Amino acid sequence: MQRIRLRYTKRGRLRFTSHRDFQRAFERALRRSEVPMAYSAGFTPHPKVSYANAAPTGTGSEAEFLEIALTEARDPGTLCKLLDASMPDGLDVIDAVEARTSGLADRLTASVWEMRLDGVAVQDAEKAVAAFLGAETVEVQRRAKNGIRTFDARAAVVGLEALDPQPDRSGDRPCAILRLVVRHVTPAVRPDDVLSGLRAVADLTPPVPAAVTRLAQGLFDEESGTVTDPLAPDREAAPAVSTADPAAAAAAPEGAGSA
Repeated sequence: MQRIRLRYTKRGRLRFTSHRDFQRAFERALRRSEVPMAYSAGFTPHPKVSYANAAPTGTGSEAEFLEIALTEARDPGTLCKLLDASMPDGLDVIDAVEARTSGLADRLTASVWEMRLDGVAVQDAEKAVAAFLGAETVEVQRRAKNGIRTFDARAAVVGLEALDPQPDRSGDRPCAILRLVVRHVTPAVRPDDVLSGLRAVADLTPPVPAAVTRLAQGLFDEESGTVTDPLAPDREAAPAVSTADPAAAAAAPEGAGSA
């Protein structure tokens, strides 16, 4: 059995696609692409697809991940193109590697988010960010299945900054971009929780809902403060192909041995 790990996106209007809707679209793409899927046992077999830490409905993402199990070996690059061609525009399959290591979900420990705040001046966003980062705790509330839950939104945040999307233009409607790096903890701290925290500590309330996009997710590197590519270990574990052997090079899957 071969395992393939895929990276996909949710863009444009497709950011409002629920996880269940994506599952249905992806399973249709598997059938259209004639992927030799492995199926579970039992009375209701279903394709072996493992989803990891999907983004909330309504948020865009450039870094969603899943893993599929195949009964026959396929080239990851070719499979990526076939699946992408069978998916709706906005739900794009953009990367694929053969799984050569364990624990993909364990490598998704942090996310980088971008929040576009239309109608908010950059100076106001910077003051709110400074107040948020300067607080020891920022308690926010979220409605859960068992009622209202109160938790700290500050501890999980390892980076937050306000950026100007148009630094060389003036006279346009104010807009600020927040770049957020947050650890995956329990309970999960989401971008809307951080926005609630900014409202609590600095009364920052955008006049329109923020446009939120996940830019990356993976392991958080303590030294550099960055979030690393979770598929990199699988690429690094791929056997190298010697360029001195033309036959071996021609038989190697596309992208094998690349970083």
